[in-house]
Amino acid sequence: MYILGDIGNSETKLFLVNSKNRIIKDISFFSKKMNVRVLNRNFNALTKDYSKIEKVLFCSVVPKSFNLIKKFVYKKIKKKCYEVKDLKLRSLIDINVNYKQVGSDRLTNAIGLLNHKDNFIILDFGTATTFDVIIKKSYKGGVIAPGIKISLNTLSDKATLIPKINLKKIKNIIGVDTISAVRAGFFWGYAGLIDNIFNLIKKETRKSFKLVITGGFSDLFKNSIKSKVVQDKDITVKGLIKISKLIK
Repeated sequence: MYILGDIGNSETKLFLVNSKNRIIKDISFFSKKMNVRVLNRNFNALTKDYSKIEKVLFCSVVPKSFNLIKKFVYKKIKKKCYEVKDLKLRSLIDINVNYKQVGSDRLTNAIGLLNHKDNFIILDFGTATTFDVIIKKSYKGGVIAPGIKISLNTLSDKATLIPKINLKKIKNIIGVDTISAVRAGFFWGYAGLIDNIFNLIKKETRKSFKLVITGGFSDLFKNSIKSKVVQDKDITVKGLIKISKLIK
């Protein structure tokens, strides 16, 4: 059995995976609320039989949180907790970017999709809105745009008369009140941003791509992007499963 995890700026996800790569259980909690008590509760909810855990692997974009989990795992499970960039990822994928600066989550997602024959663009609606480009067996880099939720919250925080708004699909582009105007701006604005960046990547690379979307707002946009898309919310754990094979 393996414990795999994804530490994001907003949310941390834990997965219990068996030797046949089947997800037995998954748990999520807010990253900002992470402490030893929270970790103890969530790890115990994941499994109470730590003797069966062979490997522990995380991808993390929050070093402080990973260090806390690393110490917790060593004390609780008596196992070394690896971060994906501790391992030889270049044995799985060619990486054509600054290795120190690219996020572990983005490399993990790329490895999760990699099949050495197709070209992919991964659109991840996370804390940031990211586009990652995979051509055959190579990770080529990508684009980082502002995250939708952060942008919405910043607007309401800075503009006194704009309330907190839940983003929803909206048919009309012209709003008739503040809420519908903001929803139209964000929904159709991001739909246009997505289509434009996707087309610019195709133009720059002179390649065709399969567009795969994941993350919290992928449900909202999956039917509103002009390009054909495939939704896959399990890209990260698929990548973690592949990477876990590097742990001997």
